Amino acid sequence: MRVDVDMTKCQAYGLCAEEAPEVFELDEWGYPVIADHDVPEGQGPGVLRAVAACPAQAIKTTD
Repeated sequence: MRVDVDMTKCQAYGLCAEEAPEVFELDEWGYPVIADHDVPEGQGPGVLRAVAACPAQAIKTTD
């Protein structure tokens, strides 16, 4: 699974980092930074929770 954040939609709510802190880090302004767009094994459920939790619908996953 791969994960991407549409930075034009992101509003820096930070819920992604709460749901999947191993995948999403927040920068100094609260915007997510993804070091590797390939989701590490075992982190899929957290990433899917982050997708569902994002009020701006800025997070997308692909297989």
